[in-house]
Amino acid sequence: MNLDELIEFFHGLTPESVARFPEFYSADACFKDPFNEVRGVAAIQRIFAHMFEQVGEPRFVVSERVADEGGAMLVWTFSFRAARWGGGRTQIIRGVSHLRFDAAGKVSHHRDYWDAAEELYMKLPVVGMLLRGLRRVLAAPVAGVRS
Repeated sequence: MNLDELIEFFHGLTPESVARFPEFYSADACFKDPFNEVRGVAAIQRIFAHMFEQVGEPRFVVSERVADEGGAMLVWTFSFRAARWGGGRTQIIRGVSHLRFDAAGKVSHHRDYWDAAEELYMKLPVVGMLLRGLRRVLAAPVAGVRS
């Protein structure tokens, strides 16, 4: 696996380039994020194709990586426009992908870790208000500050 090529693939991901996933992912690769859990490169392609249908101008930028021959951790930022709930403003999600590679060097396991509550739900009008209130109640008090 050439990790640089995989990162460039994600940096330049388009609706058309979703067809290239088999170049980087094994046929029976697993993918999991806060909303999906699938097996098979075709199912992974459907998730990313669906992303292009749901949001405008999606873009991944990998800012850090830690890798060895068996896998990698990629720190990334995902930006997009959410016309349905974000008023068309650019939204940002920060996360990490854990990748494992098979003997052929293709991704066999892809797990995305990101906080859906903070990165998405807190930005929704009603749900966000409830979550922000819950966070205030559950947060540890700051030393020297009385609530």
